[in-house]
Amino acid sequence: MQEFLSALDLQDIILFNLQMAIQNCIDMASHVISDEGLGLPGSTNEMFYMLQENGYIPQDLAEKMIAAVGFRNLVVHEYSRLDLEEVYKIARDHMDDLPEFVKALLMRSGLTPQEP
Repeated sequence: MQEFLSALDLQDIILFNLQMAIQNCIDMASHVISDEGLGLPGSTNEMFYMLQENGYIPQDLAEKMIAAVGFRNLVVHEYSRLDLEEVYKIARDHMDDLPEFVKALLMRSGLTPQEP
């Protein structure tokens, strides 16, 4: 963690990539909702609830994705309020949430996710 806290370039790289990965999940959610005619969400968070309610993702994953959206919003809109220790913990402990979301969408679509 100390290396992360003292390396501005590393912080920027991780924050940018987390932001982009979360945004890609938001875009995929929007795409599925639109293509499947699931309705018109009133917010980004509502998209993940809609996917959960329609059997695309389990409730715990919907909650994880909503937390990820909150984090993304903090990075994009309130950068100065970021707690770098929390960013480190998110990068260390929650990176599997995003591929889990993609895998759930692929499985629901009848596709088999490729393991790295």
